[in-house]
Amino acid sequence: MTNIDIIKNLYNAFRDKNYSAFSALCSDDIEWIQNRGFPNGGHHRGADAVIKNVFQQFEDDWNYFKFDIEEMFESAEGSRVTVIGTYIGEHQQTRKTVEAVAAHIYDIEDLKVKRFRQFTDTALIAAALRD
Repeated sequence: MTNIDIIKNLYNAFRDKNYSAFSALCSDDIEWIQNRGFPNGGHHRGADAVIKNVFQQFEDDWNYFKFDIEEMFESAEGSRVTVIGTYIGEHQQTRKTVEAVAAHIYDIEDLKVKRFRQFTDTALIAAALRD
């Protein structure tokens, strides 16, 4: 399995809410770093923390929230995968929609996701949260 395959499988696990598959693709101490200002943003450690504090919160707060992948590529040394795409969602309470371009950077070690870093325009997403 290539690093690109690992990341494709990670997105599929998130989309399908297959959290056991998500956990199996992550190192035990995965570091999950989201922009401050992003819903549930900040720093999370461990797959269980990511599932509980990020993914399940999105399920509770958004009618839908997805990440459409536009481009995915691996670094020259092969230990990093960068994904460019767009967040698309509708907030449950406000019914406002959002589209925000984002970059995700994954560090891979021993065929497991070791670290995730997110870069996005949090102001666009925060606007969808306000009445």
